[in-house]
Amino acid sequence: MRILVLGHTGYLGRHIAEQFRALGGVRLFGAGRDPASDLRVDLATADTGRLAEALADLSPDAVVNCAGALGADPVTDAEVNARGPAVLCAALRKAAPTARLVHLGSAAEYGAGEHGVRVTEDAPTRPLTSYGATKLAGTVAVVSSGLDAVVLRVGNPVGPGAGPLSLPGGTALRLRRAGTDPDAVVRFGDLSAHRDFVDVRDLARAAVLAATASGPLPRVLNVGGGRAVPIRDLVHGLVSVAGFRGRIDEAGVGSARSAGVTWQCSDISAARAALGWEPRFTLTDALVALWASVGACEEPDPVP
Repeated sequence: MRILVLGHTGYLGRHIAEQFRALGGVRLFGAGRDPASDLRVDLATADTGRLAEALADLSPDAVVNCAGALGADPVTDAEVNARGPAVLCAALRKAAPTARLVHLGSAAEYGAGEHGVRVTEDAPTRPLTSYGATKLAGTVAVVSSGLDAVVLRVGNPVGPGAGPLSLPGGTALRLRRAGTDPDAVVRFGDLSAHRDFVDVRDLARAAVLAATASGPLPRVLNVGGGRAVPIRDLVHGLVSVAGFRGRIDEAGVGSARSAGVTWQCSDISAARAALGWEPRFTLTDALVALWASVGACEEPDPVP
């Protein structure tokens, strides 16, 4: 089976590619902006015709699209999250119309959830940010493409290799810098919002199952932990894993992206039924693996 992973050097793409490599009978190709990629492409600016020619040469049986912008600015969000999937679908229709497309969407497409309620795939989509809105536009492009395609609406990934601009990765980095100083203070905004965290290794397994499943799949599948966890629990879980002896202060300024969504939780029963998938790793497992992976990277401190 010939598998192409777009964004194979990114946080999610690395884990997905790693799990594909562990399968027998798979020839894996990587696509992205990295010069060492089998297919060098930036979906934000790619020409449909040239991309179709490159895809025809690779002749993939399945394509997993992990490329995405993380809310850097509205223009970048639109170019990568909305235009990118549309161009990819147009090129696949020309070059590999029978290939299975697995596209990584986001639970941010739903917007704010009702407290205590797990959201299903047929719930209204009411994104509150340009990130959520452009991810939704990408989902629309995929599900309306006529391809054999499925969108995995991903919760909040956490686990080894999480980037410093994500809440889990940024928190781990800040705790690493603080060390064991009992006088250290690490400041956040309000940490009371609930999120649905999913271990990145469980997400990768869902993507592999979706790419290799026989027969048609639902157009959209939620992939999350299936429970809402206060962000405060994630932070204090990392505090415990790190052996941090200082103080966590919630008097700082929080993220505007997170402020409008106080509850987020996905119903994952459809993914269980369609893929035989469910999470294997606990949040504690994910935090232990994340802490073990943290290096000495010096990046700007994010806030939740």
